[in-house]
Amino acid sequence: MTPTITHINDLVARCRKNDQHAQMEIYNRYYKAMYNTSLRIVKDTAEAEDLMQEAFLKAFTKIESFEGTATFGAWLKRIVVNLSINAFNKKVKNNEISYNDELNNELDDDDGITEDSSNNERVREIIKAMNKLKENYRVALSLHLIEGYDYDEISEIMKISYSNCRTTISRAKESLRKKLQEDEN
Repeated sequence: MTPTITHINDLVARCRKNDQHAQMEIYNRYYKAMYNTSLRIVKDTAEAEDLMQEAFLKAFTKIESFEGTATFGAWLKRIVVNLSINAFNKKVKNNEISYNDELNNELDDDDGITEDSSNNERVREIIKAMNKLKENYRVALSLHLIEGYDYDEISEIMKISYSNCRTTISRAKESLRKKLQEDEN
């Protein structure tokens, strides 16, 4: 095992003993990534932050259920994704209109994109086009392309069949291609 993984395992073991310093260390390592994951789904900075905090609380209170079959980061990300999808679905069910703050919160270094990146402008175009997609397309594509979930995992998260998941992602990709072509013209 690598020293980093060993260290994470050590931190998890200390968290099981309610070591607050270990919890803070884990929080500091993962909070940006978990916030960005939630933000891509709910598209609201305040709600994404609340969901990220809730996910950490849930993870620390349910740390005994972490079996170590996946990395701790993947386990935590799954909690964040599930909480975010549930919050998003509640919002859609209640026909709430979320505040779209993508212009106020343009891509910055927290998104892993540096100013000297040669692809920065193209990435902005793609994300802007993704944000114009139907909500289920945007969520499915984000889970697949950005978060790296496979079709089985996405169908389980979104509570749709495997074939519906593949169709949704295929249609989302096609819709994204069309939006990108429209933006170029």
